Amino acid sequence: MHIHFIGIGGVSMSALAQICISKGYTVSGSDCQESFSTDKLKRLGATIYIGHKKENISSDIDLVVYTAAIKDDNEELLSCKEKNIKILDRASFLGELMKDYKNVIAIAGTHGKTSTTSMTSILFTLSGKDPTILVGGNLREIDGNVRIGKSENFITEACEYVDSFLKFYPNIGVVLNIEEDHLDYFSGIEDIKRSFNEFGKLIPEDGYFIVNGDDKNTKDILKGVKANIIKYGTLNSNDVVIRDISFDSLGCGRFSLTFNGKDLGKFNLSVPGLHNIYNATSSIVCSLVSGIDIDIIRENISKYKGVERRFQKKGEVNSAIIIDDYAHHPTEVKATLAAAKNMCKGDLYCIFQPHTYTRTKALLNEFALSFNDATKVIITDIYAAREKDDKSIHSKDLVAKLKENDIDALYMSNFDDIKEYILENIKPYDLVLTVGAGNVYLIGEKILKDAK
Repeated sequence: MHIHFIGIGGVSMSALAQICISKGYTVSGSDCQESFSTDKLKRLGATIYIGHKKENISSDIDLVVYTAAIKDDNEELLSCKEKNIKILDRASFLGELMKDYKNVIAIAGTHGKTSTTSMTSILFTLSGKDPTILVGGNLREIDGNVRIGKSENFITEACEYVDSFLKFYPNIGVVLNIEEDHLDYFSGIEDIKRSFNEFGKLIPEDGYFIVNGDDKNTKDILKGVKANIIKYGTLNSNDVVIRDISFDSLGCGRFSLTFNGKDLGKFNLSVPGLHNIYNATSSIVCSLVSGIDIDIIRENISKYKGVERRFQKKGEVNSAIIIDDYAHHPTEVKATLAAAKNMCKGDLYCIFQPHTYTRTKALLNEFALSFNDATKVIITDIYAAREKDDKSIHSKDLVAKLKENDIDALYMSNFDDIKEYILENIKPYDLVLTVGAGNVYLIGEKILKDAK
């Protein structure tokens, strides 16, 4: 069978292509530009086309998979319809792949999916469970964003955007948190909760729905769910209760857990922040209900060192630390800054690149309350991603809101200007955070490259 991927260089699409190659399928695909992912797929035997052209759709193709970013007027998509070639969107194809596995873990939530999927992947891999893994970032332990296992275990992120995760077939579903996001698709928080509730209903009676019981919105997504519900958090009303929280000198968490009153013992993390304690707890529960021994879980959870672009230390400049993080929602920004403050001994600089116009506009007031832990905030231009600028929102609007809240903030558009500003002002023991889901990480790399 010949499968063609439109947008094959994307994080998820390249991973799906690798899985198909491992299963013996003939794989081809197209993307706008060459990348590490397309080069890797070439080495694995895929045929790669640069540019989307109707000529890429040959008559021997049996199935075409496309990403949500592909528009209806795409040449290759139109050619498929003309030739009556079967087409599937990425989420539907991933759902079909899940049917080949007995233990499918789908990790959902507004924030923390990549980190939690990575933690869970480490626990399963080091315990000998040999999972197949799809993760939305580069995890050094699996040398990328995909691992091809030979067991019944499949671990993946599950994104709610355009209801993608409703096309999945999990027997363990995780909900880390629920907040307003992707408001270019959802009408509001009630619509988002509706989607997460439908996700929970997908899980069979003998499966598990693992939810953050401390989150104010998760209580509204449990109605009609047939699976075993396990709630976790710091509140005593949860099934799994997080206790005795503390942090070491680097801001990494220490905590203990009880499960239905039974003491599970103490756990130590090697990643910072309270949010990662919650993430780790959900990973621990996933592993426990999948049959992994608690002592093995305890030993291996500390071996998770993070994933690329998730509080990733990029280097140092004259004893000042440069860290990059993918945070692009107000809650994520706030959690990232809180973790940074725990380890910062000097001034804390935050360089933030808002992600998408709709998110920035809809959550402007929430963003304005997310930077209190920073000494200095630099806001650069909004990263458009899939959107077009309708001129209704600008980064300067966020700067004005921050100043209203007595936050020391300024707008700077040019990355080189930001680099020069940082190099002129940072002192030993300061910490510089580049934050956002776009290309803001390039600023940190420029700082490190040009530091004298």
